[in-house]
Amino acid sequence: VQLQASGGGLVQAGGSLRLSCAASGSSLSIIVMGWYRQAPGKQRELVADIVRGDTNYANSVKGRFTISRDPAKNTVFLQMNSLKPEDTAVYYCNARTRIDSYWGQGTQVTVSS
Repeated sequence: VQLQASGGGLVQAGGSLRLSCAASGSSLSIIVMGWYRQAPGKQRELVADIVRGDTNYANSVKGRFTISRDPAKNTVFLQMNSLKPEDTAVYYCNARTRIDSYWGQGTQVTVSS
């Protein structure tokens, strides 16, 4: 499975960004897709993931971020609204099959105050 992420950038606090991650290769074997983030000096943390139609969010992003998936295009999206400076991080797309976990390249999200 190969993952190609896009959509990061610089935005002011209160603004919005939409991240996309397209899966290719053995994408039919994917069970879970999600987004993680890693801020400087911090551990990588789960932001949100989706299993079929069930979603899971970190408490810090609930009500502001929405994860969705287009199975036909093997793509997962992360709509980020009401962004805060503390959302600044490198965001990574993740896909999990029954036997393995795959990572996309990170995309930088910077929120200015």
